[in-house]
Amino acid sequence: MNIEELFKKIASDREAKTAAPISFIVAALGNPGKEYDGTRHNAGFAAMDYICEKTGEKVQKVKFDALVGEAGIGGARVLLMKPQTFMNASGVAVSAAADFYKISPDHIIVLCDDITQEPGKMRIRRNGSAGGHNGLKSVIACLDSGEFNRIRIGVGAKPYPEYDLADWVLGNFSQDDKKLVNSCFEKVYNAIELMVKGETEKAMCLYNG
Repeated sequence: MNIEELFKKIASDREAKTAAPISFIVAALGNPGKEYDGTRHNAGFAAMDYICEKTGEKVQKVKFDALVGEAGIGGARVLLMKPQTFMNASGVAVSAAADFYKISPDHIIVLCDDITQEPGKMRIRRNGSAGGHNGLKSVIACLDSGEFNRIRIGVGAKPYPEYDLADWVLGNFSQDDKKLVNSCFEKVYNAIELMVKGETEKAMCLYNG
């Protein structure tokens, strides 16, 4: 992208934020509270922090049982969300926002952790089951649909089968794993930009695995 294209993109995103209605929701899943910062289960929240830094926006307004903000991404006006209902009730906030803005599930993108992938990896899906993830399970139940997009961010598997799953996902990353996970966030943002433009297949080809 040359400098002229970059300025056009910035202008388009600013115009979308101020002029267009909310047409997409990007909801990051995690647990509120400083004690959960840096845990594997809060990889979605960490990705949202990166998105806010990238767009220059803030997710701090309290609405829909969530912290929310707005950003222009990919030429669309996007609601950014961090549900404050705790992971297992994430769908309460997401469905409230979707109902208010009349957003269909296929215009919702959920960011969450994934223990089936190594740190630094990510997986994009248009729809599907919860795959054992309680946050996704709540979103599916509250939307009464699994037809929403999700970007699952790898946090690594339990070190051995007997390790308690709750202890693992609520534990902190090692420094090396944290660097790997953080390195993934630029790809998460780029994927969201493509998905908002209707290029989900391209995003999947570029960033899955």
